[in-house]
Amino acid sequence: MTVEHLSSGVTVLTIDRPHRRNALDNQTVAELHTVLDEINGKPEIRAVVVTGAGAGFCAGADLKAEPQDFTATGATPAAALLDSVRSPVARIYAAQELMASAFEKIHRLRQPVIAAVNGAAVGGGFALALACDIRFAAPEATFGAVFIRHGISACDMGTSYHLPRLVGAARSAELLLTGRVFDAAEAERIGLILEVTDSGALLDRAVAKAEEIAAHSPLAVWMTKETMWQTVDAPSLRHALDIENRTQVMCSATGELGASFAAFRDGTATTWGPL
Repeated sequence: MTVEHLSSGVTVLTIDRPHRRNALDNQTVAELHTVLDEINGKPEIRAVVVTGAGAGFCAGADLKAEPQDFTATGATPAAALLDSVRSPVARIYAAQELMASAFEKIHRLRQPVIAAVNGAAVGGGFALALACDIRFAAPEATFGAVFIRHGISACDMGTSYHLPRLVGAARSAELLLTGRVFDAAEAERIGLILEVTDSGALLDRAVAKAEEIAAHSPLAVWMTKETMWQTVDAPSLRHALDIENRTQVMCSATGELGASFAAFRDGTATTWGPL
């Protein structure tokens, strides 16, 4: 995995296993955990873009991983467990939890995460794209929850949580129950991705959107992401309003609201404080 920190405050994460269509072995997932923890702890990083090297975004779990790939020690309890357990069931569960919890970290990350889907995003790669906040895709990108075609549930790695919230329950049911692979044009039509972008411009488009977000107050961005996803699960309008009201009061205490209004009146740019 390669990490590039841009001067704009955007960080680009590239899954760098093109020989495997960027399929995720346990070592790579452990590295992803480490990188996400580092990003979450760096207030100067304001937004994140995730993409894949070569012609693919992510083909999910690496089913052809060699023994030397299974060296993920210490990144998470699940990673450490992989080195110690002998039970096949326990080992599979630990590997499952290692990947699923990485995608959960993306969803819960303080910074917004944008996926630049440059090729196949299937299985766990589909779940990875869904865990991001915004998705752009190249024309050749494909998507699919394919595990049902291999005898197990298509509900995997957070897919059954994210997909219905993004495209609706009925569309989600059809995609999960058939396991069919669909293209970028359909993904755009059903609202799964923001737009289809020419391959050569895809990463730049995603970075530009990340920089547009990064121009705002870091606290406001964090609270907007967190409140937005929490209220998706709100049991009532009143619950959502209560969360929103408390967040607005908390954000207004920084003094940035008054500074922004003053800058607007003076026709000058607002300088945001640190997180």
